[in-house]
Amino acid sequence: MPLSSQLVVEIFDVWGIDFMGPFPSSHGFLYILVAVDYVSKWIEAVATKTNDSQVVIKFVKENIFTRFGTPRAIISDGGSHFCNKVFASLMKKYSVKHKVATPYHPQTSGQVEVSNRQIKQVLEKTV
Repeated sequence: MPLSSQLVVEIFDVWGIDFMGPFPSSHGFLYILVAVDYVSKWIEAVATKTNDSQVVIKFVKENIFTRFGTPRAIISDGGSHFCNKVFASLMKKYSVKHKVATPYHPQTSGQVEVSNRQIKQVLEKTV
């Protein structure tokens, strides 16, 4: 039987990231940017007024890199707020691999989608 390599992923090594919304405006906030660590299932989420690359860059630097260290990979959908030169430059600068989830393939970005549903359920109960 041939030996197979096993991928070892540590806590905070791989994050999934996604935008939720737009929602009805609350103090000008329309979106929620969500990041989920694939190992621990830890969630970082912030309300945002826009869903552009500058919001993503600031969020990743302040909420992931400075708090949990530089991950090995970030998984996102193919949205223009994630797939652009500015975000690619940030990923290259910190040697983070950016993986784009395959559309309609929930196993790739499933963890962040599950978290999105949970956040939405909490919001529906409290609002």
